[in-house]
Amino acid sequence: QVHLRESGGGSVQAGGSLTLSCAASGENTNNFCMGWFRQAPGKEREAVASIGSNAIITYADSVKGRFTISRDNAKNTLSLQMNSVKPEDTAMYYCTAERGYCYFTLLTSLRYRGQGTQVTVSS
Repeated sequence: QVHLRESGGGSVQAGGSLTLSCAASGENTNNFCMGWFRQAPGKEREAVASIGSNAIITYADSVKGRFTISRDNAKNTLSLQMNSVKPEDTAMYYCTAERGYCYFTLLTSLRYRGQGTQVTVSS
C-alpha cells in the first residue's frame, strides 16, 4: 500500500510560480509511474504530467513549457514546478502513482492518489 501526500498548493497571481510536492510512503516507488492530475469544479479530471521509472516525461499540451515534473527516487518524492501560471490552472491537484509503465492517457485512474492540494490563480 502506498500513501501519497501533497503539499505546496496555495493562491498565486497569474504569471507567478508555485511548486507542488508529493511525499510517498509505505513502499519504494522507484519502479512506479508517478504524476499529477487536476480537477476544477464542474470539470473532469485532467492529466497534467507524468514521469516513468525510466524517466520518460509527458506533459499535457496546456502546461507544456510552463510546468516541470521531477522525482527524487532516493527521497521517494515527486515535484511539480509551475511557472507562468494562468487562471485556467486553478484546480485541485492530485499526486498519483502505480507500479509499472506510464500511459499518460491512464494517469487519472492510477491505483494510488493523494488527497489533493488546491491551487488558485487570480488574474
